[in-house]
Amino acid sequence: MALRGVDMERKMAKRTRRTHSAGFKAKVALAAMAGDKTLAELAQRFEVHPNQITEWKRQLSERAADVFGGGGAVVGPPVDLKALHAKIGQLTLENDFLESALTKAGMLSARR
Repeated sequence: MALRGVDMERKMAKRTRRTHSAGFKAKVALAAMAGDKTLAELAQRFEVHPNQITEWKRQLSERAADVFGGGGAVVGPPVDLKALHAKIGQLTLENDFLESALTKAGMLSARR
């Protein structure tokens, strides 16, 4: 018997998002990496969507070097400390100015 529109919506609304442990994800990804079963077989066995298995497998491949310390920290662009200090100085001046202006106008209490 086919579900009608309203019944189908109720059935779909009851579905909740599952969260999987890191260990479970690793187990599924390693099983996918082994290659002895198809994605469909793994999806049925572990009760997850094949796309999810593919994503976990991709994450495992990208981060495998981190296990052995080869990944290291991601190095970003160098930080210009002079520019940051100048910005801090500018913002401090603006805050001081606004604080004094609001205090004179009676909009800021002396008690902080």
